[in-house]
Amino acid sequence: MLLCETRWFPPVFHSGPYPVSAPDKNAAPAAAQTTNFLRNIIDAELANGKFAQRGWAGQPGEGSLHDAAAPDPARIRTRFPPEPNGYLHVGHAKSICLNFGLARDYGGVCHMRFDDTNPEKEDQEYVDSILDAIKWLGFSWDANGTHHQYQASDYFDFMYHAAELLIERGMAYIDQQTADEMRANRGTLTEAGKNSPWRDRPVEENLRLFREMKDGKHAEGSMILRAKIDMGSPNINLRDPAIYRIRFAEHHNTGNKWCIYPMYTFAHPIEDALERITHSICTLEFEDQRPFYDWLLGQLRDAGMFSEPLPRQIEFARLNLTYVITSKRKLMQLVNEKHVEGWDDPRMPTIVGLRRRGYTPEAIQLFCERIGVSKGDSWIDYSILEGALRDDLDEKAPRGMAVLDPLKLKLTNWNALFGTGHTEPCSAPVHPHHEAMGVREFNLTPEVWIEREDFQEVPEKGFRRLFPENMARLKYGYVIKCTGCEKDADGNVTVVLAEIVPNTKSGTPGADSVKVKGVITWVSASEGAPAEIRLYDRLFTEAQPDAGGRNFLDVINPNAKRVIQTWIEPGLTNATAGTSFQFERHGYFVADRKDHGQSGKLVFNRTTTLKDSWGK
Repeated sequence: MLLCETRWFPPVFHSGPYPVSAPDKNAAPAAAQTTNFLRNIIDAELANGKFAQRGWAGQPGEGSLHDAAAPDPARIRTRFPPEPNGYLHVGHAKSICLNFGLARDYGGVCHMRFDDTNPEKEDQEYVDSILDAIKWLGFSWDANGTHHQYQASDYFDFMYHAAELLIERGMAYIDQQTADEMRANRGTLTEAGKNSPWRDRPVEENLRLFREMKDGKHAEGSMILRAKIDMGSPNINLRDPAIYRIRFAEHHNTGNKWCIYPMYTFAHPIEDALERITHSICTLEFEDQRPFYDWLLGQLRDAGMFSEPLPRQIEFARLNLTYVITSKRKLMQLVNEKHVEGWDDPRMPTIVGLRRRGYTPEAIQLFCERIGVSKGDSWIDYSILEGALRDDLDEKAPRGMAVLDPLKLKLTNWNALFGTGHTEPCSAPVHPHHEAMGVREFNLTPEVWIEREDFQEVPEKGFRRLFPENMARLKYGYVIKCTGCEKDADGNVTVVLAEIVPNTKSGTPGADSVKVKGVITWVSASEGAPAEIRLYDRLFTEAQPDAGGRNFLDVINPNAKRVIQTWIEPGLTNATAGTSFQFERHGYFVADRKDHGQSGKLVFNRTTTLKDSWGK
């Protein structure tokens, strides 16, 4: 576990409408002290002085540049290296919290790096969304006067140089086999591969062909550059992996300067070494690639391009969260086929979707702390994520009342008690545990909205709210006694009738004079505001939507979004988009970041219920 929870306590608010602006949540939480295998590794390396003499030139570069520079002010360097081909999701959040959190806790630096080596899938839209998501989560890549934002495409010259070094050392060659031939000759897990007929080309010929590839003289797919390692290796990733291919595609950063592009497994270790990364933390699917990572950096060290200490790749288990899909391809399918309403749809596990749903940076960081870091794959139940959110919002979300399924209640003795035109002032704390957050004020009126489920003409056993001759309290108001109801021609209840029990108002000496077991939330029919509420739930009905090759589209939850028209407490009309509230009794809601306030429309998204309803 790498992070600890922080709590936000708003400033003092005076009586009246709710606070309407969301807090600044960009400050990272204090470091947690819980250990794990990654921390054990770092602790041991720092203790033995592995990085004590490591230099940093203030910018990425080859070993000679860093060796001539002053000692690195960062005790460790990590990096978060997404490919800008989609929006970040909750799985990326774990990696963000891990890499930035370790750097923060150890007095180091985490680099923000875009692994943009594939020109066919990347876009500036994704670059912008990634930067925004990380900043929103509360992390920065500015340290020691340096803006540590990098992109792999800026290193293409270094990578090309590294490839030529391998060729000159006899450790890489141009292969002209077809893709099918290469696949057939690669071998299997139990059978060794076969050498390419081009494997023993002379160095001079390999250099010439590689330069011709760079100059655009050969067609896509006609040849590739492969590392020369061992076609008999039990690790298939060491059987002469491809390291450069021809692609006539415009790159979002370098334009048409290049028509050859490095493979990710070749580019990634070079990027780490150029940036002087100490700990290259990857998910477990890269474990089999670590031998190539080490082989390549060892070759380039021996060729004089890099120096010790070289980066170390360490793997951890990725996040597997129930009821969630994190495949970028499948998320894109959900968007493109309009199963959801964009990348920021509140049903999506993307960070922009979670943010619009009402998740907070603190809740996501708390979740990442609680699930910890391990080497073993496991499934994390979605309720852990929701639990972290509830724990965060419970401490800081202002309260309010809303009626989701409205039924009118008439207080028939109102005029006799108060006279015509009277409104009765009521008040309640903005937060029941934080007096400094202030008080909210609203009026009780002769007609109010209550929840339809709060009235039963013939009560079932144990029902404690409104039914004929029974008494219940209007929360923050009076005890009332139900006297009956009105119905339409079809027998449906349209109005509940009740009388106020005098001298029982909350907060007055007579409040306890009448004991009742039922308490009802309400909204004034004349002063409450109409609002659209979107009830969001889990996007899939199965815990593992694509398990066993199942089509995940077949288990989309048809009730993952329901839109209802409701009534809300008057003070909630001042809510700013993005502000979270607890609607008493119903759960946590957020003013929608896109639609709230547009054309005067009030729109709230349900973030989560007060309790886990899926675990029952």
